[in-house]
Amino acid sequence: MDPDSGRKARPGDLSMKDLRDYEVKRRTPTKTSYRGLGVYSMAPSSSGGTTVGEALNILERTDLSNASQKRYLHRYIEASRVAFADRGRWVGDPAFEDVPKKQLLSQRFADSRECLIKDDAVLKSPLAPGDPRRPVPCASGDKAAPTTYEGENTTHLTVADKWGNVVAYTLTIEQTGGSGITVPGRGFLLNNELTDFSFAPANPAVHDPNLPGPGKRPRSSLSPTIVLDGRDRPVVALGSPGGATIITTVLQTLTGFLDRGMPLVDAIAAPRASQRNAAQTELEPGLWDSEVRRDLEAIGHSFKRNPEIGAATGVQRLPGGQWLAAAEKERRGGGSAMVVRPRS
Repeated sequence: MDPDSGRKARPGDLSMKDLRDYEVKRRTPTKTSYRGLGVYSMAPSSSGGTTVGEALNILERTDLSNASQKRYLHRYIEASRVAFADRGRWVGDPAFEDVPKKQLLSQRFADSRECLIKDDAVLKSPLAPGDPRRPVPCASGDKAAPTTYEGENTTHLTVADKWGNVVAYTLTIEQTGGSGITVPGRGFLLNNELTDFSFAPANPAVHDPNLPGPGKRPRSSLSPTIVLDGRDRPVVALGSPGGATIITTVLQTLTGFLDRGMPLVDAIAAPRASQRNAAQTELEPGLWDSEVRRDLEAIGHSFKRNPEIGAATGVQRLPGGQWLAAAEKERRGGGSAMVVRPRS
């Protein structure tokens, strides 16, 4: 710690040996099929790929393109609630936990959970998880656990080049700028991602796969997502910051673009709802002040206002090899979408 910083830093135990022993884990991305498209995302210990994928599988059997705004939002909110209930029970670091990734992303499991959703009623939260290893249609249990806190300061970039390569990249070091502590002489920030662990089970009666442990990676919600067509060509790629709201931001943007036919920039700008297996669904002002909020409350939804949810960026492949870049118009002061032309 620089003596001139004025900060009193507690001594840590991180050693050069720890840095030498660290290895990046190369994980096979998650994959699910949605409306005939391949949806690829980040595997555990991130919960993004499995949770977005499960929610899409739950929505697969609903025609969202012709649904009213009320029915569309109701189905999206309930699919999010169910997927988060299952996330909390089953997703953690696969080096330490038995994460049934394949089963969580199976259509059979999604169908067994989708049948819980009714058009004229709302599921109670926290909702109990299902068992993807032994799916039972419409099964409900009593060992539910709400979603634990997760930091919201993250960065996402989505990039494509003229050759058709696409990168969806989400970087998180928790607080904006991380811990605010730079390693002297090394130039990198210390990461605060340990805060994504559940330091106490949300429900002691339910196994929590995200409790901390030596060498264990915390569960995140990173959801960098690339969608490919039947010939493995990119259709759209996107992602967002926002802690656990990353998942709902990506899910809502995808359904807005793929199902509702919204231009990508409008799907990103649309007012958001975020349900994460909680008693109340968070709404941005554009939905909070709308008639559809009252329509949804009439069937049992409960809401609380959130001034801002997520901050997405994305790229879309256009005919003729062109690309469209899109970012937030207003959230977090507005995003950045541009064409970069290298000079050398």
